[in-house]
Amino acid sequence: MWSTLDRYILRSLLINYVIAIGVMISLYVVLDLFVNMDEFTEQGYPLATVLKNMAGYYAPNILLYFAQLSGVITLFACMATLSRMRKLNELTAVLASGVSLYRVAAPIVAFGLATTTLLVVDTEVFIPRVAHLLSRDHDDADGNRAYEALFLRDQQGALLSARQFHPRRHDLKSMLVIKTDEAGDLSSILEADSAEWEPPTPTRPMGRWVLNRGHQRTRSVCNDPQFGPTDCIEEQWPRYYETDLGPEEIQLRQSEGWLRFLSLKDLRELQNKGTADMVAILQTKHTRIATPIVAVILLLLGLPCFLARSPSNILNDAGKCVALCGLCYVVTFVAQSIRPETESALPAWIPIFVFATIAMVMVDRIRT
Repeated sequence: MWSTLDRYILRSLLINYVIAIGVMISLYVVLDLFVNMDEFTEQGYPLATVLKNMAGYYAPNILLYFAQLSGVITLFACMATLSRMRKLNELTAVLASGVSLYRVAAPIVAFGLATTTLLVVDTEVFIPRVAHLLSRDHDDADGNRAYEALFLRDQQGALLSARQFHPRRHDLKSMLVIKTDEAGDLSSILEADSAEWEPPTPTRPMGRWVLNRGHQRTRSVCNDPQFGPTDCIEEQWPRYYETDLGPEEIQLRQSEGWLRFLSLKDLRELQNKGTADMVAILQTKHTRIATPIVAVILLLLGLPCFLARSPSNILNDAGKCVALCGLCYVVTFVAQSIRPETESALPAWIPIFVFATIAMVMVDRIRT
């Protein structure tokens, strides 16, 4: 049952959380725009088009920025709330009434767990839905640029390439599909001058490329009466090629680090298919699991800096909080950026082993 104190703290936390989201994400967007302004204007578009491209680029990226800053945003909201309570001597009144500081921390930790749940929903539900938009470069915000698509493996094990891929028009030029058999030998080659994408329908669960002048050569084994088994080439002129590699998937696969935009479910499917880098998939999976835990650890590291029976200077406590939590954030970023040579998940969990221990010791030493 929530008490009056709990509701008061939660209301203050929510206000500071909304303010922190607006300030930090706006600052992120402004800094990124300042660095990459020339990327939006280099095509010479009119001002209205440039502004439209900027809005179209940053709107989906807000979800990514929130995922990167979620732990810091929660920490800022909680520290702002406690700082205000200390400044107004409200913590002193709470302690005088016989309420433990651990009881004060309870709604704050509950709020941190709730915002961490938002982080999980963002990374597992919303970001995968706009992953193809997050993979765009600043200078291709409108999706008009054409580029090569080279040897992308689909769920059938075939390698798809194209000399030109237009994300906005959903078409390919000089399409090439190479299939191999179980032994890794070439089994068929499909070529087409161009192809246009047809999305899935209720009666056709898989999408397909409509081929223009498609030509497929399939290798098979024939029994020759004189020479025995020999290789034969069968020629076909297919009209369609069914695949899971649609325009959005190709656009996503072309980007560097595209695995980080996928959900854990998508990563498990890729791991089962064996169509991507297994080391990168394992690293991304464990990083995804470890990130919400690190967000909670950041909060637990910051709480003891402000919860004290004998409050000291707020600026000194804020400096200690920034130094310790900043160190945790930087170490986590470095550890999650390390690419192991083998399928090892250890780098993603090192910050948790270290800073979770420190957080537990600090929380246990709160004088209350």
